[in-house]
This record gives sequence, structure tokens and C-alpha cells, in this order.
Amino acid sequence: MARAMFEYTKLVLKKVSFDATLFCKEVEKAITRLLPYELDELREFIMILSRQNPDLNKSLIYLTT
Repeated sequence: MARAMFEYTKLVLKKVSFDATLFCKEVEKAITRLLPYELDELREFIMILSRQNPDLNKSLIYLTT
């Protein structure tokens, strides 16, 4: 089930990627729901997504270790 949550999180983040503020809020929610190894995968996903929209880079602050 945890994997399903990760896939759902990616889907939501793709849909809200037009708004950096909303994107950051969704990243904050994801941090409370995902497992530690999934957070590493999420960081990679956001880095790839932020190549198309550099404003999303600021959401990486929530994923610092």
C-alpha cells in the first residue's frame, strides 16, 4: 500500500506543478505520509520535474536531510 501512496503523491505533484506554492504544500503533506526511502525517490522526482519548472526547486528545502 505504501507504494500506491508514493505513486499517488507523484500524480498529485504533477497536477499541481503549475503553482509552486501549492506544490510546496503537497510536498509537506507527502513528507508525513511516505517512508524514508520513498522520500529519497521523491527528491529525485522533484529534481527531474524542476528542470521544466525551476520555481519548484524551492520545495526541495522540505526534503533536506
